[in-house]
Amino acid sequence: MRIGYFMKNDALRTDARVVALLSRLEEAGISLFEARSTSDLCHDCEMLLSIGGDGTFLDATRIAAGKGIAVFGVNLGRMGFLSGSGVEDVVSLLLSGRYRIEERAMLEVKLEDAAGARFEPDSSFWRFALNEVSVLRGGGAMLGVDVTVGGEKLPTYWADGLLVSTSTGSTAYSLSVGGPICLPDTDILIVAPVSPHNLNVRPLIVPLHTEIGITFQARSSDVLFSMDNRVYSIPATTRLRLGAAPVRARRVNAGRTDFIGALKSRLLWGSDIRNSGEQR
Repeated sequence: MRIGYFMKNDALRTDARVVALLSRLEEAGISLFEARSTSDLCHDCEMLLSIGGDGTFLDATRIAAGKGIAVFGVNLGRMGFLSGSGVEDVVSLLLSGRYRIEERAMLEVKLEDAAGARFEPDSSFWRFALNEVSVLRGGGAMLGVDVTVGGEKLPTYWADGLLVSTSTGSTAYSLSVGGPICLPDTDILIVAPVSPHNLNVRPLIVPLHTEIGITFQARSSDVLFSMDNRVYSIPATTRLRLGAAPVRARRVNAGRTDFIGALKSRLLWGSDIRNSGEQR
């Protein structure tokens, strides 16, 4: 078995847990190599270990998705919705084969300038996102966000911004703005305003294969635009076109209760004295 590994935080290279993990994997006969970009992935790579937290997993997905390689999240972060496995479990899971590969939908974003020409905000731009795409005001005034869903115009959102999330991203930024929690294999998108200046707007769920268009009514010349953990400044005259990406992220799932277990342990879902087994 030949496996790559990726670490975003260089301090982890000397972390005793990581050093011990890599040593145990090599002792088990697994051939390891470090991958910091897509070009580092060899043709016989079977998976990519993401060592860190969920932010590291997002970066690892950017490296692996284009080659259809599954990412195995080793959690050394805080939440661990994507990086769900502890360091102590990795070797036994790999050797026993007690895991499955799941696919996660991603978003594709296309940017157009005021003249309708395609552009990219910088040379390293990657047009796919696993969690969400968000747009936020670039100045002190609220932002007007005009949205079309499948060609049909929604009422203008007056807010700090707007996000479009996949089901995977339902436990990320979308959760903090009041979006619903969705099982990761649900083929939907969540459209949700960020701090809206309306009391009568709610997050909207639309089918995954729906084209979403976004334009702005802004007082400032720029808008903040983010894709997962990558942030750019774009002209307020930009038009965004969002939809389901032609590729999917592949993730190593170490157990059938992976997601529900994370909800209970990370977000304390169902933490209620009536669910504790105590008798009164």
